[in-house]
Amino acid sequence: MPRATLPILCTALLLSACASLPRAPLIASARATIPQIPLARISPDDGYRIFAGSRRGAVPLTILALSGGGADGSYGAGFLKGWSDSGLRPDFDIVTGSSVGALIAPFAFLGPGYDGRLEAIFTSGVTENLMRIAGINAVVGSGVFKAGPMKDLISKYADDRIIDAVGARYRKGKMLIVVTTNLDTQGTTLWNMGEIASSDSPGRYELFRNLLAASAAIPGIFPPALIAVESGGNMYSEMHVDGGVTSNILAVPESVLTAHAGSLATKSRVFVIVNGKLSPDASYTSDLTLPIVARSFQTSVKANTRNAMIATYDFCKRNNWDFKATAIDAGKLTTSDPTNFDTDYMKELYVYGRAKGGSASGFQSNLEGLRGQGS
Repeated sequence: MPRATLPILCTALLLSACASLPRAPLIASARATIPQIPLARISPDDGYRIFAGSRRGAVPLTILALSGGGADGSYGAGFLKGWSDSGLRPDFDIVTGSSVGALIAPFAFLGPGYDGRLEAIFTSGVTENLMRIAGINAVVGSGVFKAGPMKDLISKYADDRIIDAVGARYRKGKMLIVVTTNLDTQGTTLWNMGEIASSDSPGRYELFRNLLAASAAIPGIFPPALIAVESGGNMYSEMHVDGGVTSNILAVPESVLTAHAGSLATKSRVFVIVNGKLSPDASYTSDLTLPIVARSFQTSVKANTRNAMIATYDFCKRNNWDFKATAIDAGKLTTSDPTNFDTDYMKELYVYGRAKGGSASGFQSNLEGLRGQGS
């Protein structure tokens, strides 16, 4: 194939959602890149340079990390609004999001002027359409629910203008990072959404939205996303699902968590919004496939969230970084099903989150206080 024709083919394949591409062999996946956007992924070395502050000359960073949590993402949306109302919400250098946190992240990244879009997503009732059974695919396919409603929701709110705004902010030195899980490699993939948004690739809008859908694709509940990649002059597709499977919170990547204190900028600030509770939340589980799958996923993600919080807290203390986090209070009644997108429930949680975001006690600076909130 002439090399000159490859960009045209790559664009066409990106826009067709990889329907006809072979899956990437593992050896190819290890070195695969996104056509026309070679820096779309953040490698471990890139992550170190970004989060260590060297991208801006070791200047302290202000980082916001948004966790997964399904319907409980309404808490984070409300918290951001209350934080904006308080006048204390800072300008973030880096915003990261995993799962439902990835859906929130572009609007948090763009600033308080976009709080209204988040409120509409979580309180207007549009999310109730997400639970549309996939027919026979619910039994033999890759997800119980159809992918279309999620993609439609993302297309409506993360439109081309939003993506262009992300690209403009990226060009000013700010970073938006979304987390997915590559099922084939069992690895966490970090996506530089600003690099994608600011590229000249005709497929950038579709790729941006597809990655948001991938990060929120709970395995077995929603179909995975197939991402077109190029390796060795050949085109393949990779299967990506919910970022929460491997990294429900990305305050700093693993390559930075293990760094020596002397090599990092000090006095950076890390804010974490956990869209859920950190403490175990006992609840009856129905003896049916969907509740069991959802509850098992929620249990696994909660465990990896606690571990990530412990590692992040320890990292911040070792490196003289300021750590603040918020989560839903232990005593707050919440749903046991992350796919329960009931509008009344989400409105109530949004109001609760907004009140906490605007209060002086919205954040905790230690894990014990965070786990015991409201108990």
